[in-house]
Amino acid sequence: MARERSSRVPLADSVYQTLFDQFLDGTRAAGEPLNIAVLSDELEVSQTPIREALARLEHTGLVRREPLKGYRVAPLLTEAELIQLMDARVLLEPALTTEAGKRVTPDFLQELLDTIVALDKASQSPSIARSFPKYWSADERFHVLIAQQSGNTFLATAYAALGGHLQRFRLFAELGAWDAQYAAAEHRGIYDALAGGDPDLAAVRMRQHVLNSRTRTLKDRRTVDTPHS
Repeated sequence: MARERSSRVPLADSVYQTLFDQFLDGTRAAGEPLNIAVLSDELEVSQTPIREALARLEHTGLVRREPLKGYRVAPLLTEAELIQLMDARVLLEPALTTEAGKRVTPDFLQELLDTIVALDKASQSPSIARSFPKYWSADERFHVLIAQQSGNTFLATAYAALGGHLQRFRLFAELGAWDAQYAAAEHRGIYDALAGGDPDLAAVRMRQHVLNSRTRTLKDRRTVDTPHS
């Protein structure tokens, strides 16, 4: 039994990551049913790792289980939920930035700079529809790098859950690339403080960036709710 279980765990991990990525990149739409038998056929694995992965994903908030109906992709966050999400980021990300600022390395700074360059390119694209996936990939990468550089696995994991919800909302709504130029400028300010050896200033700038992002995100949420003629 021990041998059988040890061979299943990595498979469940693989299914978990595959589904997690599909939720974030928009492959599976908000509210879409997640039939275990269908997923088993699609991913060419037995139903056991599918069940294990879905149970774990339920805890992230990306999947919901409904009585007598099974699992489905969670719906888009409401405005109230987005406010709670951004409030959590306001508390968490400055702390991550302070800790990352104590562990700055040349490679870390270069990776941050690469994401800022990508954001700049996205902001100059004539097509928002084409640029927003690149924009959000670069934006999320910047924040993930800082979380990972903090050296605190628990805080980094907490950020990963929060950041995933926001990225998923923007990708499903196909909104947000319009503010790439603002995000790039704000990221550069954080980068400059980190490169200058001032973790406290970097944290202050991160807090302001998240507050600005909160305003822009709520505008996106209201756009989704506004009927188009």
